[in-house]
Amino acid sequence: MAELPSKAHLNSHPICLRIRWPSVYQDEKQRTWLHHVMETGGVLQVRLRQEDIPCALIALTTCPLTASTMPLLWTCHPGSQYLDSMGRFWRIMHHVKENGVEEMILELKEDS
Repeated sequence: MAELPSKAHLNSHPICLRIRWPSVYQDEKQRTWLHHVMETGGVLQVRLRQEDIPCALIALTTCPLTASTMPLLWTCHPGSQYLDSMGRFWRIMHHVKENGVEEMILELKEDS
């Protein structure tokens, strides 16, 4: 019988995410996060996926277009949100860990 995937919703978020390379952020625990920009119905969202990336592969994962529009830093704030280095607030839409891999979706708040 196949084992069901384990999925847990997380309430403990990275304190800060700093850009280290284009398309790659690093949290306070030195874990790397790949980001993917999405626009759904005119709302800007970013999917962050925690993956350990060897330095040699980072150049292959970069996207200069999205890197130039993304903030240099996100810091976690009360109320399930992040404040970015551009002074914008992002709502944490979901933060899950599935089969050992964390994923967060952040949505830019309209009043930012």
